[in-house]
Parts: sequence; structure tokens; C-alpha cells
Amino acid sequence: MDHGMRAPVVPARRSLLPPLLVSVVLLAAAMVAGLLTGAADMPVRGVLLALLDGLPFVSVDSGLAPVERSLLLELRLPRVLTAVAVGGLLAVAGAGYQGVFRNPLADPYLLGAAAGAGLAVTLAVVFLPGEAGVAAIPAAAFAGAVGGVLLAYALGRSAGRGGTATLVLAGVAVMSFLTAVQTFVQQLKVEELQRVYAWILGDLGGSWERLGMIAPYAAVAAVALLLHGRLLDVLSVGDEEAAGLGVHVGRVRLVVLFAASLATAAAVAVSGLIGFVGVVVPHVVRRLAGGSYRMVLPLSLLGGAAFLVAADLVARTVLAPAELPIGVVTAFVGAPFFVAILRATRPVGT
Repeated sequence: MDHGMRAPVVPARRSLLPPLLVSVVLLAAAMVAGLLTGAADMPVRGVLLALLDGLPFVSVDSGLAPVERSLLLELRLPRVLTAVAVGGLLAVAGAGYQGVFRNPLADPYLLGAAAGAGLAVTLAVVFLPGEAGVAAIPAAAFAGAVGGVLLAYALGRSAGRGGTATLVLAGVAVMSFLTAVQTFVQQLKVEELQRVYAWILGDLGGSWERLGMIAPYAAVAAVALLLHGRLLDVLSVGDEEAAGLGVHVGRVRLVVLFAASLATAAAVAVSGLIGFVGVVVPHVVRRLAGGSYRMVLPLSLLGGAAFLVAADLVARTVLAPAELPIGVVTAFVGAPFFVAILRATRPVGT
């Protein structure tokens, strides 16, 4: 099983429509379950009609009480949509990183992108006053994500080509260092510790304002990554071969790297640090639908969204009425999964 140490053959073309339809159905089912789950029971018909009533130029009677309608549209719906956005962005970013570095272990969390974004956002929240800190979160997260990835990549390159795990080890080192710096900053501002700590563990308690804040960045990043699926397939045959086919290798890598970092930054800015989504979901997609990035990228976007909505359901119900941090849930799923992937790729390493 070769994960980037030898030049692979360009993946065969498959029809995208069937797996795409299945992914959309799974995502829709997860979203409906997310909207129906909570302390207050709501009828399925009433929920669906209330959503329909919220569309432009549509007016129907949902039958929900005003309190139920407010709970649905102001709390549950933004939370579910936040999970959709964050899960999709982290998964498609992970697939993009894996395509750039030709490494199945590449992930926003493990490459230092999430830790870099987390440190930058912490600095913005702690040291910038009031609204200025909130307004600076998207730009700070993006700068931190790009800086973290570039630092990990440079460290991995300086260590030589020791195997598929070299980049990940560099990313873990960078992540540990940036996390240590972040902890130091928190200790300087103890009064902000509780807010930052809750954010580190992941928080999907979304709002329409927070979704609107990241929407432009998320849209640009997702579109840029999806448009590069075919080019990443060509890139997978090797840099020299891709250049011979007319692909500007350096430009493709740079665009995908920055788009994946922007996606990571948008997710981190709105939800905090949520690990393993970017490595678990693309790997499952490859196992089920093949290795072509023309399929991996859009299916990871949808699959990551469905995965995080489902994880949020677990977080909300397993200790009800208390709530488990979403980052804990994804770690419970992702850590064993990551070990399995690492064992599978070990023969190609050192």
C-alpha cells in the first residue's frame, strides 16, 4: 500500500453522482436528527414546516408554539449549521493537505494548522480590547493556520525524507510548541482562562452572527479546494510527470495549501479546536469511493458535515442534561482511527 513514497497511478474515473446522493441523504438525516434532539420534544412535521416557513416567499403554519419556534430557529438550527460548516471545512481541508503533501496522515490538527490558528485567536482575544478582538479572529486564525503549516513543513523538510510519518512528527512538534505558547499566554491573563479553555475543547453553540462572520472565508476556501480536485489527481503521479502534462505544480500546491489553511481558520474561528475530523473522514471516503480527489474532496465536505453533526448529537445526549465537549467526542473516535491508519502506512515509512 503506497501513500506517496512512490509515484501512484492517476485514480480511475468513477461516477460521482451515486456517492454524492448517498452523502446528501446521510447529511440531511443527521441534520434532521440534530434539529429534533434536545430537552424539548418537537414533532417532525412541525420542525419541517417551520423550516419551510423560513424560506423567502413561503408562508405555512408549522403548528409550533412561539417558544418552540424560537428554540428551533435561534438555537438548534444555528448549532446544526455550525456543525455542518465546521465539519465540512475540516474534512475538505484535511483532504486538501493530504493531496498537497501526498500523505494520508496530513490533517489540520496534526500539521499544526489548528494549533497555529488557536494561538493566534487566543492572542487576539486576550490582548485586543472588546470588539476589536472579535473582529480580528478570522484574520488571526488564517495567519496562525498558515504559519503553523509552513513551520511544520519546513521542519519536516529539514529532517530529510525519513518516511510518511516525518511530516506528521514535525506537525506534532510544532503543535506541542504552539500549544505551550498558548498555555503561557493564558496564564498571563488568568481572567480569560475559562473562556479560552472552553474554546480549546471545541464549542458548536453557534449563532447566526458567528456563521455570517465566517461564511465568506468558508465559501472561498471550499470552492477553491473543490476546483482543484482534477489537478490534485494529476499531481499524484509525481511532480515531474505533472509538470510534463502542463500543470504548474508550485502554483497548485500554494493555492491548495492556502485554501486548506483558510478553511481550517474559518472552522477554528467559529468552533475552537476540534481534532481528527480531517484525517478520519477523507480516509473513509477513499476506502468507499476510491482515491480520486475529484471525488474525495466533495464527499469529504459532505461526509465531514454529517460526521460532526452526529458527533454533536453524542456530545449533547451522552451526559444529558450536561454536555460533553465536542473535541472529546471526536478524539474518542479519531485517536484509535488514526492509530489504525498509522499502522497501515508503517511499511512505507522508514
